Amino acid sequence: MGLIPVFTETSVEAIVPAVSRVRNTFITQKTKPIEFRLVQLRKLYWALTDNEAAIVEACKQDLNKSVYETYISEIDWCRNDALFVCKNLEKWAKDESAPDIPLMNRLVSPKIRKDPLGCVLIVGTYNFPVQLAIGPLIGAIAAGCTAVLKPSENAPSVAMVLEKVVAALDPDCYGCIQGGIPQSTALLDQKWDKIFYTGSPGVGKIIAKKAAETLTPVTLELGGRNPAIVTRNADIRLAARRLLWGKFFNAGQVCISQNYTLIDHEVLPGFLKELEVAMKEFYPDGAKASPDYGRIVNTRQWKRLKDMIDNSNGRILIGGTMDEAEKFLEPTVIQVDNITDSLIADESFGPIMPILPVNDLDQAIRIANEVDPTPLGAYPFGNKAETDKVLLNLRSGGASVNDAWFHGCLPTLAFGGVGTSGQGSYRGKASFDAFTHRRSVTTTPGWMESLIDVRYPPYKGKLAQFQKMTNVKPNFDRNGKVKFSLVSFLLTLGARSTLGGLARYLLVLLATVGIQQYLERRSKL
Repeated sequence: MGLIPVFTETSVEAIVPAVSRVRNTFITQKTKPIEFRLVQLRKLYWALTDNEAAIVEACKQDLNKSVYETYISEIDWCRNDALFVCKNLEKWAKDESAPDIPLMNRLVSPKIRKDPLGCVLIVGTYNFPVQLAIGPLIGAIAAGCTAVLKPSENAPSVAMVLEKVVAALDPDCYGCIQGGIPQSTALLDQKWDKIFYTGSPGVGKIIAKKAAETLTPVTLELGGRNPAIVTRNADIRLAARRLLWGKFFNAGQVCISQNYTLIDHEVLPGFLKELEVAMKEFYPDGAKASPDYGRIVNTRQWKRLKDMIDNSNGRILIGGTMDEAEKFLEPTVIQVDNITDSLIADESFGPIMPILPVNDLDQAIRIANEVDPTPLGAYPFGNKAETDKVLLNLRSGGASVNDAWFHGCLPTLAFGGVGTSGQGSYRGKASFDAFTHRRSVTTTPGWMESLIDVRYPPYKGKLAQFQKMTNVKPNFDRNGKVKFSLVSFLLTLGARSTLGGLARYLLVLLATVGIQQYLERRSKL
C-alpha cells in the first residue's frame, strides 16, 4: 500500500468551486493554443510513466489484474494514445475547406473551424479503470477543453493513483473528483458542455436524462448482450481459442466481449473439445493458480455472477469453481437451451461463457436480433459469405470477423456503441472529434454586395433571378430512374459535377501530353 494513498472521497461542498474553477478557466481561452494542449498531453504521458509502478499495484489490488494485462490495456495503451495524439494534433486542429460548395459560394471562403466544446465531465468505470478514464481525457485535452475526471469508486486504488496523475496537469484546467453516488449526483447538477460516460446502460439512462434537462450533449459508452456466431464452416480451433481469450481476459469484465455464443449444433462437440484444449494451454495449473487470471472487482459483483449461474437452467461443461473470499470465479462454459436463460437475458460482465446450439445461420441471426438488436459488438465466425450475411443482418457498435473484439484492440480505430449500447465514439482522431465543435464560418467581402443584392427586399422581380442562380435540375425522372444525357456526359466525362468534369479533362490532357512526349522520344531513337 506504500505507493497508494487510502481512498478519500471529495466533499460534496468542494465540487461547486472545483467545477467553477475549470469552467472559468475555459472562458479565459487558456486551453485554446495548440502548444498549451501539447504540453499538457506531454505532462500526462510523463505522469503515467512516473506512476506506472503505482498503477500496476493498484490494478492488482482492485482487480488482481496481471502485470501483462495492466501494461497492454492500461499503461502502454494510454501512453501510446497520448503520443499518437501529440503527433497528429496540429493537423487535426487546422481549419478545413468546406466540401461540396458551389463555385459561386466559394467566394465567401467557407471553412470548418475546430472549436473546443468547453468544460466537460468524464465519468470512468472500473474494469479498465485507467484506459477508460484517461482515454477520454486525452481527447478533451487535445480538443482544447477543460475537464473534470470522476474515476470509478469501485476501483478505489486506481482512482487515487489517477488523482495523482491528473494533479500533474494545470490545476486550473483539469480536476479530479472522488466518491460515489453523492459526488456523482452533485457533479450532474452542474452545467457541462459535454458529459462522457462509460458504464452500464442503467446509469447511462440516468446521465442522459439529467443531461437532457440542460441540453448537454453526451457520449455514452455502454455494454450490450453481444453475440458470437460460429457456423458449421468456421475454423473451430481458431474460434475456440479466440473466443476463450476474449471472454476470459480481465476475468470476463470486458463490456465488448461476447455475452453468449450461438453455434451450429453439428460442430458443437468439436468446439467444446477445442475449448478444453485451449483452457489447459492458457491456464496449465488452473485459473486460480495462474498469475495471468484476474478476480471479480468486488463481492457485490461476485454474488451477482453467482446468482446468474444459480438461476440458469444450463449445464456446466467447463469450470464452475468459485471462492467468495478471493472473489474468484473460474472460467465457466455453460450450455443453455433457451434465450430466456439468465445467462443470455442479461449481460454477465464476467467469466461466464453460455453456449446455445442452433440449427443454422438463419436461426442464429434471428436469435441475436431478438436478444439484443443493438449490441456493442458482434463476432461472426465462418466463411466470407456467412460473415457478410451476419454483418448485413445484424446491427452492432462494432464487429470483429473471425475474432473476439479485435476491433476494440486498435487504439486509433473509432470505438462506440449504437442504440442501447451507446452513442458517440472515441479513440484516435475520434477522441479529438468527440470534444470538438465543427464550426462553419464564412467571410463575405465588401465587393460582393452587388452580387448578393438579390437577397434584399423588396423581392419583386427577384425570385426568378435567385432561382436561376441557385436551383439545380434533377437527373432522374418521376419513377426515380436516372436519365442519361449525352451532352452532360461529354461536358463532365461522367463526373457528377462540373468541377469533377474539369478534373477529368485535365487528367486526359496530361495523359495526352505525356503520351505525345513519349512517342516523340521514341521516334528520335
